Amino acid sequence: MNHGGGDLTDVRGQPGAGRNVDYVPSGFPRTLGALRASGHELRGVKDEIRSNLIAALRAGRDPWPGIVGFESTVLPQLERALIAGHDVVLLGERGQGKTRLLRSLVNLLDEWTPVIEGSEIGEHPYDPITPAAKRRAAELGDDLPVAWRHRDERYTEKLATPDTAVADLIGDVDPVKVAEGRSLGDPETIHYGLVPRAHRGIVTINELPDLAERIQVALLNVMEERDIQVRGYTLRLPLDVLLVASANPEDYTNRGRIITPLKDRFGAEVRTHYPLELADEVALVQQEAELVADVPRHLIEVVARFTRSLRESSAVDQGSGVSARFAVAAAETVAAAALRRAAITGEERPVARPVDLESVPAVLRGKLEFASGEEGREMEHLEHLLRRATADTARARLRGIDLNPLAEAVAEAPVRTGERVPAVEVVAALPAVDELTEVAKRLDAAGTEDPGPMASAAELALELLYLTRRLAKDTSDDGDIVSYG
Repeated sequence: MNHGGGDLTDVRGQPGAGRNVDYVPSGFPRTLGALRASGHELRGVKDEIRSNLIAALRAGRDPWPGIVGFESTVLPQLERALIAGHDVVLLGERGQGKTRLLRSLVNLLDEWTPVIEGSEIGEHPYDPITPAAKRRAAELGDDLPVAWRHRDERYTEKLATPDTAVADLIGDVDPVKVAEGRSLGDPETIHYGLVPRAHRGIVTINELPDLAERIQVALLNVMEERDIQVRGYTLRLPLDVLLVASANPEDYTNRGRIITPLKDRFGAEVRTHYPLELADEVALVQQEAELVADVPRHLIEVVARFTRSLRESSAVDQGSGVSARFAVAAAETVAAAALRRAAITGEERPVARPVDLESVPAVLRGKLEFASGEEGREMEHLEHLLRRATADTARARLRGIDLNPLAEAVAEAPVRTGERVPAVEVVAALPAVDELTEVAKRLDAAGTEDPGPMASAAELALELLYLTRRLAKDTSDDGDIVSYG
């Protein structure tokens, strides 16, 4: 009998993806005897992950929902490591999705698993490992009470910090238990740390090199012998855990390092990366950004190109990287600028336009580390790269459209845009040229009575004409932009 899998929900009606899973399906065995009678089999956590991963691959299901851009690089390596039963360290710059990927490992666990009711570390009813659980199993036999733990409760995550202690990870003597009358030599006086409490689950340590080297030593037994030792106790707990970690390559030389014996115990080191393709960058932004206004795809593409240009710029410290969170924050900033502009102009439906891109450099400048010698020139670099990203996007999206008739028409009748000009006025001021119809089709602005998408598309075409020096433009003190010949 396999009680894993399924799409059960908790009492809040949401998919069982939260930490506090209150609902356990009825009919699950509640004693050891009933569990044996059901035919349930004990599997180690790595066997469980391997089996569920293989089943997903055979069924054509995506084991990694929400992971973008790693399909042909990182994920095959990680899958091989998990199938091999290896502990894994993900190595990559900040903002490459390492934590997101590690958290998705929980989806490979059985949805429900039995534990000894009241067990401090979630022991399986077939395999008690602590003195207290062994004693209860011997006393109660088939009447040993069984509880059920959801897979979300079997994932434990710790951000490594220099002040992390061995007691946090492994455990220490509990003075309260000693005060209750137990002797210091009694193993039941131990308060278990994070790793033992993750027994039969997944332990993630983020930024592992930040962990002090003497603390890393405490993990050696967990990694190799799969047990723990607390202070002077002759206590061996054969833990069943998958240990995964993340690290930034810079940490090996700057803030700390993974000690050689510990690094050797990881079965696999998988390198992550930023999205390799523009389409992946765009998809990532669309998936992750929480937008308060409609941001057309061509502006998301500008943001994606801008981010990718920053990753190639010699003015930016590439050792620190340019996080995917930068692109997400940039798209959210553009949406916020559009909503603010709509509030000022009285537009009912805010739709982002190229003018809203101008807010990005000033707001997000602090998210970047610049190379030495670039002091005072940061905004200049950002604005230049943003203009280039805008031009590259416009060229790519409008390739093959002859914009000269538009340029000639605007030369005769200038068009006023800007953050204080509502979309309806921008559209009303546009010349009646056939090329604008094609521009609207290319930029998904056709077939709607809402002037916002058309104003956004037209502004991009005008910006391309300006950046290619076929039009000029002036900006007034109140922010209005006049494009003319």
